[in-house]
Amino acid sequence: MTRFTLVLILNLLVVAAVAQPAWSIFRGNQQLTASVDARLPQQLQLLASFQTEDDIKASPVVLGGIIYCGSTDGFFYAFDLNGQLKWKFDAGNSIEAPAILLDGKVIFGSLDGWLFCLNEADGKVVWKYKTDNQIIGSANWYKHGEQSILAVGSYDYYLHGVNLADGARRWKYESDNFINGAPGLYKNAVVFGGCDGFLHLVSLQTGKLVRKIELATYVASSPAIVGQEAYIGDYEGRFFAVNLEQGKVRWTYDNPDKNLAFIASPAVADDFIVLGNEDRQLYCFNRQTGDLAWTKRLSNRVNASSVIVGDKVVTATMDGLLYVHCLETGEELSTYEIGGQIVSSPAVYDGKIIIGANDGRIYILGKKVL
Repeated sequence: MTRFTLVLILNLLVVAAVAQPAWSIFRGNQQLTASVDARLPQQLQLLASFQTEDDIKASPVVLGGIIYCGSTDGFFYAFDLNGQLKWKFDAGNSIEAPAILLDGKVIFGSLDGWLFCLNEADGKVVWKYKTDNQIIGSANWYKHGEQSILAVGSYDYYLHGVNLADGARRWKYESDNFINGAPGLYKNAVVFGGCDGFLHLVSLQTGKLVRKIELATYVASSPAIVGQEAYIGDYEGRFFAVNLEQGKVRWTYDNPDKNLAFIASPAVADDFIVLGNEDRQLYCFNRQTGDLAWTKRLSNRVNASSVIVGDKVVTATMDGLLYVHCLETGEELSTYEIGGQIVSSPAVYDGKIIIGANDGRIYILGKKVL
């Protein structure tokens, strides 16, 4: 073996080791931290797009170069990074919930309360499970023995535990109000904030309540889980760090304008927590102390959740601007104008940002190769 061949093999191994294999769940991982060790180009450029017939409110997921996302036109789509359709499925009602990709299956909810499980390869129905009201949040999952258990919230007030293999109900956990967001995985349990003003910690094996922590008012977003802590905001502008083992709020940020909500979910990397607010501010907290590291006023309200890509933060606003900021300092690095309102949160895949907008289009942004 020549020295050149050895160096080439080592370089290929390094590339393979750092390559991002998927963004197969809302916020990129089961802890919902929306942080990935990757690089973005200095300026985002439009590489391709895919047009649906109505608003995109769901957040896309990606696996193996295929993007999966539902639309409020009632169809769920699978298409490649060039915007070429692979298959579509008629769900019969609007889709706002992000999908998850697991064991060759695509699982997502619809506004008429169905949880669908499709074959990833061709979009054929494997099973479907009915709740009694709309599903707008992503499911999460936990492997218990040979079985994977899905957990998904509904506006019927229940968190539903469903077997991945056959769609059979395993358990139901009742909260006291709507469940908007996705549950985050913590050990063998899930954590979710409800419109009842509590953070719930529920066993994925049994569906029994492990712990319930009062926050104050209702929660529309999803928690990010790091270590023993959950990070989540509420509808009155407060943001919390909650110790899940002790069942106590460790610190709270109290927005002086109570009428402006944290609808977006937090992104977390190292000691930084980043999320936008209805007050047009992008906030960065010190995860340990709760102190503000920096804030930046953006062009419009922020309902979409930010993502952290290496040393950068990507955030979408309700007037269709996509911002890139320095994670450490908050310096604005670049913007990209989409134009349509954005409530869909970005997916990050292979150095690309993939995001939907209310013009019905899903955009694939990155660096053009000449």
